[in-house]
Amino acid sequence: MTTEPPASRSPLSLQGKPEALKWSVLLAASLAFIVPLELIHLPAALLLGAMGAAIVVAAALEGKLAVPRWPYVLAQGLIGCLVARSIGPSILSTMLQQWPLFLAGVCTVLVFSSTLGVLLARWKVLPGTTAIWGSTPGAATVMMLMSESFGGDPRLVAFMQFLRVMLVALAASCVARLWSVSGGAARAAVDWLPAIDAAPLLQTLALAVGGAVIGERSKIPAGALLLPLFAGVALSSTQMMIITLPPWLMAGCYALVGWAIGLRFTREIVRYAAHAFPRIAASTLVLIALCGLLAWVLHAAAGIEPLTAYLATSPGGADSVAIIAASSKVDLPFVMAMQTARFLLVMLIGPPLAKAVARWSGS
Repeated sequence: MTTEPPASRSPLSLQGKPEALKWSVLLAASLAFIVPLELIHLPAALLLGAMGAAIVVAAALEGKLAVPRWPYVLAQGLIGCLVARSIGPSILSTMLQQWPLFLAGVCTVLVFSSTLGVLLARWKVLPGTTAIWGSTPGAATVMMLMSESFGGDPRLVAFMQFLRVMLVALAASCVARLWSVSGGAARAAVDWLPAIDAAPLLQTLALAVGGAVIGERSKIPAGALLLPLFAGVALSSTQMMIITLPPWLMAGCYALVGWAIGLRFTREIVRYAAHAFPRIAASTLVLIALCGLLAWVLHAAAGIEPLTAYLATSPGGADSVAIIAASSKVDLPFVMAMQTARFLLVMLIGPPLAKAVARWSGS
């Protein structure tokens, strides 16, 4: 009687290795991804680098790792505070003063993105709810986190969202350069260890932790993200709190979220995303073109300066658009108010819209 030899295991496999070694490999791979992305000033480099490294560890090296639940929940609370800090009283005032124009522009972009999402679902490129969340032009990290609570696959949503972030940033940079208004999207060096007042930092941490825990335990969909976000907007707009988030803290937060999403990838999901890439990229380019047409309409009908209109209607990548707008001769408050208005509307109507369109598309 003979016995079959045990299946051979790749020497690169992390199966059966100590947890500390797996995390060390993930950390080293993350640095290898993040450093070059930071050097070329790619938007969301920390998040993308950590996610890319986690995908490699999860899919190629078969490393069985998962970010613990509560650190991931607390990271969502910090991201909620980060978004709340960007929605200041001046932006809210600009939106209220020109609300018909903002409402028309935001709704038009949402019609464009939802139509493309429906087509991706109808053509079976992606599942319906995932296609809608992936096509929705909002803050990419927030859309990725919210999709998880509303029936989407956060891995494929992340793939779609960050592909669009990179394409939008590239297109907006090219348009700004061709317009000859500035030298491009220069970015100031990040001070990773700035001097910070302890009191505002502790208040922000209390909001992030308390809001995330209450939101998670209350079973509100995406509550860990949304509760600190809306509470932070209310507190900061009324001058009751100065939201303070040092870069080193957010760097760890971005890495944690990137790992949490990336470690869920499998080889099958990677192959699926690669197969769908041409059609997803094509839909993203169509959305960018449609938003460019909308910018021309805003210029012709409302007299908005062309580059201001283009950056205001760019579909997503608000952080990279902000960098480009800040280094160009445009109406920066208008650009950021339009981007913020779209983000707020997406958060309010995104869940029912995703469910309705997914149901209608038969997914």
